[in-house]
Amino acid sequence: QVQLVESGGGLVQAGGSLRLSCAASGSIFSVNVMGWYRQAPGKQRELVATITSGGNTNYADSVKGRFSISRDNAENTVYLQMNSLKPEDTAVYYCNADIIVIIGHMYGYWGQGTQVTVSS
Repeated sequence: QVQLVESGGGLVQAGGSLRLSCAASGSIFSVNVMGWYRQAPGKQRELVATITSGGNTNYADSVKGRFSISRDNAENTVYLQMNSLKPEDTAVYYCNADIIVIIGHMYGYWGQGTQVTVSS
């Protein structure tokens, strides 16, 4: 089985920064695209950023210039550096990864979510 474990959420003031981490573990052959999504109360889950195994990135317009996604392929870990946080960034942030498991099939996995709260 594969697990994604997230950490780094917390409470910050507007303009502050947080760094989220998500580590994949288990019977992993390789990790392809990894990404971050978020869901605020009463809203749909939305894509925040993705990164390929080769380092190509994609960001939602709302976070461009403020957030940066990166990964450590050796550790199967993806990070989200969040700067200049705004109250509208408040949400539960979920890690997502497309993983080829050791038996040879690819599956999508979700982390448990980590709460990010940005105060005014």
